Amino acid sequence: MDLHHISDSEAEALCARLRADLLRTVSQTGGHLGSNLGAVEITVAVHRVFDTSRDRILFDVGHQCYIHKMLTGRAGEMATIRMLDGLAGFPKPSESVHDAFIAGHASDSVSVAVGMARARTIRGEDYHVLALIGDGALTGGLAYEGLSDAGDSKEPLIVILNDNGMSISKNVGGVAEHLARQRLKPQYLRFKKGYRKVMKVLPGGSHIYHLTHKLKTAIKGTLLPCTMFEEMGFTYLGPVDGHDVRGLTRLLQYAKDIDGPVLLHIRTVKGKGYAPAEKNPDRFHGVGRFCLETGGPVQPSQKDFSKAFGEAICKLGREDDRICAVSAAMVPGTGLTEFFRTFPERSFDVGIAEGHAVAMAAGMAKQGLLPVFAVYSSFFQRAYDMLIHDVAIQGLHVVFCVDRAGLVGADGETHHGVFDPSFLDTVPGMKVLCPASFDEMEPMLRHALFECSGPVAVRYPRGGEGAYHGLKTGPGGIEDSVILREGTDVTLVGYGTLAGDLLETADRLERRGISAEVVKLARISPLDSTVPATSVAKTGRLLVAEETIRANCVGRRLAADLLERHIPVKDIALQNLGDRFIPHGTVAELRKRCGLSPEDLAARAEEMCANGEKET
Repeated sequence: MDLHHISDSEAEALCARLRADLLRTVSQTGGHLGSNLGAVEITVAVHRVFDTSRDRILFDVGHQCYIHKMLTGRAGEMATIRMLDGLAGFPKPSESVHDAFIAGHASDSVSVAVGMARARTIRGEDYHVLALIGDGALTGGLAYEGLSDAGDSKEPLIVILNDNGMSISKNVGGVAEHLARQRLKPQYLRFKKGYRKVMKVLPGGSHIYHLTHKLKTAIKGTLLPCTMFEEMGFTYLGPVDGHDVRGLTRLLQYAKDIDGPVLLHIRTVKGKGYAPAEKNPDRFHGVGRFCLETGGPVQPSQKDFSKAFGEAICKLGREDDRICAVSAAMVPGTGLTEFFRTFPERSFDVGIAEGHAVAMAAGMAKQGLLPVFAVYSSFFQRAYDMLIHDVAIQGLHVVFCVDRAGLVGADGETHHGVFDPSFLDTVPGMKVLCPASFDEMEPMLRHALFECSGPVAVRYPRGGEGAYHGLKTGPGGIEDSVILREGTDVTLVGYGTLAGDLLETADRLERRGISAEVVKLARISPLDSTVPATSVAKTGRLLVAEETIRANCVGRRLAADLLERHIPVKDIALQNLGDRFIPHGTVAELRKRCGLSPEDLAARAEEMCANGEKET
């Protein structure tokens, strides 16, 4: 949609229509709602001023890109958003030339923008670069690294700060508000632009401009907010109403002509235009299908692993006052709401700063506390250095509760928790436990806190249990791997909720005359292969199913251990996600596509058993 020539009134009408379309779509598909409702006017204003097929707009975080997608030829496909083979819920360059960069994690937009601006300069090309960053993303240290370099770079680029809740800095009374409004009037902006142009060509003008600019900056520093950005080297504009599409369009047109870095500070309301979302922005950040009239969910929420973890840590927190909970802006998402409410003095939300969270937890552990950092698997990746340097080298006892482990569904490549089994195993002294049911959560967390030393991870998936329920431990305790079902023809090995799928696989094989033994791994690092090795010595065949990449997967480690133990094996099958990134879709659809459904696993095991008696 070409918005360059529409009138202000047409732009306002378009915003109203887009907001209504967005509400109707997300109520039927689920997705990120509040952030997109708050970004309608700024997205329309950007498209009125810039050409996103050439100019580069970087979303931070990318879940606020739905309106952008609707304006760039994808409105008719919005009913497929976050569905298998449908539109992605985040920007995706392979999907459209208008999507400049993948953006699933926070705080990187300004850094990427500086890189693109420098590439433009080096290649002698002509396009604009914009970073649209939320105030929440400014809690991440990477954002400040990017801002510092952007201001120092002198490169023409625009950072749009979408401030929908966090106070960046306080205004000093009504005088500051009045002066901010005056500075952003079109006539003042035109005067400022003309004044700068004249001073550049007037004899001695540069010196005069420097002195007046210095005096003006000193006065502003005592009255106006966000002088930090100007000290970094930005031309600061704001704060302004982020829902005034007319004013935003004029400011962007002005910012477009400034030869240097600009920061436009806009204030928005998360969930704007939909009362339930405005009243409860956290709940409407990411939603399932909901009733548009009431805001209530179409399907009531059910117990999931995050809730099971929340119940367990609250119980243990009452038993031991050394236990502290740490979150990186994911308190409700990781099930910590009740712990934060019950034990506020032992609860710490550090914002989108996973590296800081791990380093802080290391300091807590060193001084005698029992820190528990609850974090999504894909976000935990950002703290790998701190895990090694600050925790593991000193053998500090920090417990990491790794939520969203495995395939997560509709959020796709950027959010699947499919790397932690591989990268956590590379850390010396790291223990990784995998509860397969709700009943196993508390015993494993208790074991991690009170019976282990050094760094420990307890990893579990998004959503609920599979077919396996209850708690089954070996003679040595919670860390032991156990046989869930006896068999003689093939050994099926898995961990987490895939244990239930393997039980279903064994049922399917039994109907085909094949006896399968099912082994559930309770701990995957360090891997104790005693139980599966004993089983394979009996069956001669091994199939390992896991929702992780192939590199350093448990199956490869187990196969290598069988070789070292000189156990004869007729056939080995490693059923995992391979060496690729997995797209978005439901977990069931993605398991099917990756050969991890019970039907596919049974077919693979049947093929193994039909391959004869040749040893490998």
